[in-house]
Amino acid sequence: MAMVQCTKVKKVYQQDGVAVKALDGVTLSIKKGEFVAIAGPSGSGKTTLLNIIGGLDSADSGRIVVDGNVLTTMRQSELAHLRLHKVGFVFQAYNLIPVLSAQENVEFVMLLQGVPPAERRERARAILDDVDLRGMYDRRPAELSGGQQQRVAVARSIVSDPSIVLADEPTANLDSKTGASLLKIMEEMNKKKQVTFIFSTHDKMVMDYARRLIQLKDGRIAEDKVRKG
Repeated sequence: MAMVQCTKVKKVYQQDGVAVKALDGVTLSIKKGEFVAIAGPSGSGKTTLLNIIGGLDSADSGRIVVDGNVLTTMRQSELAHLRLHKVGFVFQAYNLIPVLSAQENVEFVMLLQGVPPAERRERARAILDDVDLRGMYDRRPAELSGGQQQRVAVARSIVSDPSIVLADEPTANLDSKTGASLLKIMEEMNKKKQVTFIFSTHDKMVMDYARRLIQLKDGRIAEDKVRKG
């Protein structure tokens, strides 16, 4: 069974009174455990597609199924439950809570899920160790570099064992060395936990890491290539 199935997905935005087709009949299937990059120039529809897969935005028409859940027929409360329990998000701007420590940021999703405090602490510290942040548990975002903040964001996205992680331009604010290190961590998590990763990106390095590259142009799939190895 596919982890993500999009069928004839369309999305139109109004911009200065003009209808802009963000997605124009996108059909694709992504299997569990894939490591996929959705690429394309600005305005190609890649972030819109990611947001629709994550239930952050809705399609105007078409069908979206994520881990067996038909998003197009779900209520907002059901979508919120799906995002909390099934989907991990990594954003370009990190989206960490400034007043919380690295550990508390990672624990936050588990707190919402009702995980007991002792288990939250243990799992948060273990995942921070996995992303090379051992000993930085108590540092707040302002005390961390951009790369370290993004590692916290990655740890937060994966700690609750989601079915899928959606990463929107995760390397955009990082230098190439830090970006490569972060991608390596996500690749290892993908292989170790079989979590499906989908990136939206215009970064060639992310495209090179991906084992499948989907190119969007003007809201349509221009190319879909699976790489060997």
